[in-house]
Amino acid sequence: MNNKSIKVDNPLLSPERWLTEYGDYLFRYAMLQLRDEHLAEDVVQETLLAALECHQNFSGNASEKTWLVGILKHKVVDLIRKKVREPTQENLDEQMDHAQNDAIDAMFDDRGHWVTPPQDWGNPEKMMEQKRFWEIFTECMKRLPPQLALLYSLREISGMATDEICKDMNISPTNSWVMLHRARLGLKQCFEINWLGQE
Repeated sequence: MNNKSIKVDNPLLSPERWLTEYGDYLFRYAMLQLRDEHLAEDVVQETLLAALECHQNFSGNASEKTWLVGILKHKVVDLIRKKVREPTQENLDEQMDHAQNDAIDAMFDDRGHWVTPPQDWGNPEKMMEQKRFWEIFTECMKRLPPQLALLYSLREISGMATDEICKDMNISPTNSWVMLHRARLGLKQCFEINWLGQE
């Protein structure tokens, strides 16, 4: 790492507070995306360094936290692109967890209808405000196969366009929709058991 000090001359920023005020949030966000503590720590450090280096670009149109999360999203996506393009990636079908596929198939009858209709989850906005919701969400994401969790995070949390995700993950749009469907069903099942207490 470079030892030169960076002077922040932007009065809209307070970098001395970034780690204490936003560090935990940035780390949780990175963990949700990457599911690896060491990678999450690294990407948060890279985010804070990048923010220091490009502090003059901060215009104040968004909060510091929003600006930092924007930088973090780009760092996470860059890391994911690098990981996806590594030659060690196996065939997606081989990575799918067969037990999960069987569990998903068991949710539907021969005509494709729900065996047990989805339950009322109450007010989704109120649920998302609760700390316990995010703890369960994180655990449910960890239970998904890695490729499903990655695709779900990129599409639903980071808001990446489907065509961009397909290009980065080297999958077809049809495959991406099937994978998203499986991820949503897996999360639904996990939430019904762990959040709503249903079997």
